[in-house]
Amino acid sequence: MQSAFAHAIELIVTGDREVIAIALTSLRFALSSVGIAALISIPLGVLLHFNRFRMKRAVVAVLNALMALPTVVVGLLVFSLISRSGPLGQLNMLFSPAGVILGQVILASPILISLVFSGLSRMDSRFHETLITLGAKQRDVLIASLVEGRFVIISAILAGFGRVIGEVGVSMMLGGNIRWYTRTMTTSIALETSKGEFELGLALGMILMIIALAVNGIIHSLVKSDA
Repeated sequence: MQSAFAHAIELIVTGDREVIAIALTSLRFALSSVGIAALISIPLGVLLHFNRFRMKRAVVAVLNALMALPTVVVGLLVFSLISRSGPLGQLNMLFSPAGVILGQVILASPILISLVFSGLSRMDSRFHETLITLGAKQRDVLIASLVEGRFVIISAILAGFGRVIGEVGVSMMLGGNIRWYTRTMTTSIALETSKGEFELGLALGMILMIIALAVNGIIHSLVKSDA
């Protein structure tokens, strides 16, 4: 095991071509999906915070439940949509980067919406009242709230990134784990471990842990700055 660990470090230090390609593929998928999810989810989280309607509590409860949605369930749902017999089968998204990104967008969106909503809801209510008293218009209140809650929004995006970079179900089911095309760090770790070849899996696991620690560190520093 020590030799496998040493070989894994060697693969990282020497910049092994396959290790780098897999890591960059994972990062590309995660950044693309979180970027798309952010464009959709942040406005929805803001709207959910500022608008009052009868079923608001139920919507919030459903979103909180969807935050823990198993990745294989998301993979199965999207698979049924983009398979050849599905309604989106003609787009040929199955076993392609587009299919993986679509699944990860669905996986990350409830997290972003819930965290943006809950973060904005924790803001001091007197902040909005003061702005309105000073004559601020609704648009000005919205912009000021977004500026005030910028750390909450950034933390939500990073949390969504952390969720998709470490998932395996969506990438395996929708990407097919195709070498040099849709193979990610998590699917590679699962594959190499099942084959009994630990060196590549260990190397990718180390990179994944470094990314996870970096994201958690950034979130912690943002939360501390916002406190």
